Amino acid sequence: MVQTLQARNVNIRDLIDQFGLQLVRDRQFFTEWQEDLLELTDQEKQFLDKVREGFFNMMQYPPYLEKAVQISVLSPLLFLADFFLPPFHMRAEQSTEILSEDNGIMIRGQLDLIVLKERLWVLVIESKEFSYGPQAGLAQLLSYMLANPESEKPSFGILTSGANFSFVKLLKSSPPQYGISEQFDLLNEGNELYPVLQIMKRLGQL
Repeated sequence: MVQTLQARNVNIRDLIDQFGLQLVRDRQFFTEWQEDLLELTDQEKQFLDKVREGFFNMMQYPPYLEKAVQISVLSPLLFLADFFLPPFHMRAEQSTEILSEDNGIMIRGQLDLIVLKERLWVLVIESKEFSYGPQAGLAQLLSYMLANPESEKPSFGILTSGANFSFVKLLKSSPPQYGISEQFDLLNEGNELYPVLQIMKRLGQL
């Protein structure tokens, strides 16, 4: 009998035990967020400065819900990264599931946002309330990425609370392996939406 788990209730230990998932800490495993990044234009930087100011304004009116984060922070980034244009297309709240053949465990859930190029999942975005750090959704995001039907190419994801951004890379090897970028925080000095957009553009090129 197959046991069904909701993706939102899955933790990293579950994915390790059921699918053999491994964290790779070698920076050479996930170079895509570090190398060959495009320079941003002055107009893009000015736009991102406004997005950051909008975020600080949103902080004055809690609670910080997922939809508010998606509208005020994620949507501008997706627009500037050209993820609303061909060859990409968007899906929201896409149902997905993954089955562990050895242990009869089915993980079901819904992705917040997904950017598709043909059958390659470029980004799976799991947003969380501002009161939670992005790592709170890491296991949930990885469970979605493990369900990617494209197994020959790496898939990439973003975890964001609106204030924090982390990028994730997954290889569906045997066993599956994943790596995590540095964390980018809007509360830091400067505007860390700049490198976030650069990395999104880079992943869109792959």
